[in-house]
Amino acid sequence: MKYLFVMFMLLTLALSVQAQTSHLKPTILITWYSVTGHTEEMAQAVAQGASSVPGVQVQALPVDSVREPMLLRAQAIIVGSPVYNGNVAPAVQQFINNWPFDGQPMKDKIGAAFVSAGGFSAGEELVQLNILHSMLIFNMIVVGGPDWKTAFGASTVVEEAGTGKPEDSKKYFLAKGRRLGKRVAQLTLECYNNKMEIR
Repeated sequence: MKYLFVMFMLLTLALSVQAQTSHLKPTILITWYSVTGHTEEMAQAVAQGASSVPGVQVQALPVDSVREPMLLRAQAIIVGSPVYNGNVAPAVQQFINNWPFDGQPMKDKIGAAFVSAGGFSAGEELVQLNILHSMLIFNMIVVGGPDWKTAFGASTVVEEAGTGKPEDSKKYFLAKGRRLGKRVAQLTLECYNNKMEIR
């Protein structure tokens, strides 16, 4: 009986330490709006990339499930939208419009964007930039992907095939999403470890 009590106390202590240290990890919030599932699939790729970086917590939720305390706790926010006639989806814009503004609580958080579009040159970069422009209004630090091919973030094209097979194109675009998530997580962790002020 004494042995069971000691094991119980050790387990309780271990769980307590884990709970106390888990909040010390910076949080990457990945959020999106998706009707057909393409943007959500991209969001999962971004989350995979972010999760590949040890030392961060990743939270992935649709925009309608994100509450203000989640935004305030996150050190980085990656927003995804489908392209609607060259514009951000209304649900995503409404989500951003409801972010807290007074007192600049979003200041110095890292921000990034990803989108899904029907075709090449069908507005994906416009939508990425629209999201980043909004983040700049909130005084966030915006980043793109790790190379010039993802300068404004990650995008996927779902209705227009490239030069290869459709399944190869899909793998290519999802890889871009993973690279974006990884870069944001690495930058967030670096800033967090260097005690740069990221709220």
